[in-house]
Amino acid sequence: MDVARLTSSLVRIKSENPPGSTTDVIAFISDYLDSLGVKNRVLSNPGGRDNLITTGQDPRLLLCGHVDVVPAIPDDWTHHPYSGESADGYIWGRGSTDMKGGCAALLTAYRDLVESGVEPKIQFAFVCDEETGGEYGIRSLLAENLLIPRECLIAEPTPAMSPAVGQKGLYRIDLSFRGQPGHSSLYPLVGKSAIMAAFDLIEHLRKVHSRPFPVSEDLRPLVAQSARVFREIFGIERGDEILTGVMFNPGRIEGGEKANIVAEQCRMELDIRVPWGCSLDELRRSIARHAPNATIREMDTAAPSLTHPDARIVRTVSHEVERVYGTVAPFLQWAASDAKYLRYRGFDVVEYGPGEIPTLHAVDERVSVAQLEKTVDVYRGVIREYSM
Repeated sequence: MDVARLTSSLVRIKSENPPGSTTDVIAFISDYLDSLGVKNRVLSNPGGRDNLITTGQDPRLLLCGHVDVVPAIPDDWTHHPYSGESADGYIWGRGSTDMKGGCAALLTAYRDLVESGVEPKIQFAFVCDEETGGEYGIRSLLAENLLIPRECLIAEPTPAMSPAVGQKGLYRIDLSFRGQPGHSSLYPLVGKSAIMAAFDLIEHLRKVHSRPFPVSEDLRPLVAQSARVFREIFGIERGDEILTGVMFNPGRIEGGEKANIVAEQCRMELDIRVPWGCSLDELRRSIARHAPNATIREMDTAAPSLTHPDARIVRTVSHEVERVYGTVAPFLQWAASDAKYLRYRGFDVVEYGPGEIPTLHAVDERVSVAQLEKTVDVYRGVIREYSM
């Protein structure tokens, strides 16, 4: 089974999160590894949130991927999101880019090396729950000490010539504001609106967002290079601001009781991305000061993380990308992934994988067959280097 067919097979196995069950796709991967004689262990969590790790001796490199995908509504798709259709040089469907194509490429590279007589010195971890915070996925494996800190390659989608060596921090919170109700005809002289308190916090974050945070001298070349990558992918001309500024999104707001009542309650889910140079603790205190009547529940928190450009895994992946493509441009990631949890526990992590980035989480998600095949070539070189 080549990498394109394997990607199609994985896409056809639904593993939407929510609800989060990965039982069927993990069973498929377990059977695939069994066929190669690779010992593996399936670890089950509530709701069918299964993970898989391999259990061979003396692994020198961790290869990691998540098998849960965001939900997809078939309306407006060129091909059904769970068809795994091969057409026009792409494999189409939910998860083809994020990140079943990357998982398929890891497995294919491993199989190719085994068939060529190489004994790969690696460990696989295929996990659930990356799309909703990793509680049952990578975080559970780390909590149970099932993964030993070492160098790690995550097959997350990246630009073809750009391994991701770091990512911004994350501060995701749920705020419940309390106001003092009153008759709307007397507001703002009477009553305190919980809704307006939420908007006051948003206004504060607008001011925080407008202020760039300084980065260290050694990070400046990576920031400049990343800005060029953002321009190529998204057409964003001021991409450096993504990495040096606090980005925030009030993803959900609901509150109030009636149009003629000053709102007594309001709830807001807030996603904030934290740049290097910004103190997460100071940001936390700043938000608390500007939301004194809110109860703040932290849902996910991580400081910015980085694998040093001189680390072996960075040099190895970069060398293999340059071999295959003729050039390489490592970059810093604007989003978050399981890499933050692994780096926090002492892993040196690089993310590199196939995908059409603009289709990630979008209608008509797809991955190029040509890029899948080149990624397999990169992975073969990386695995071989760690198996010598």
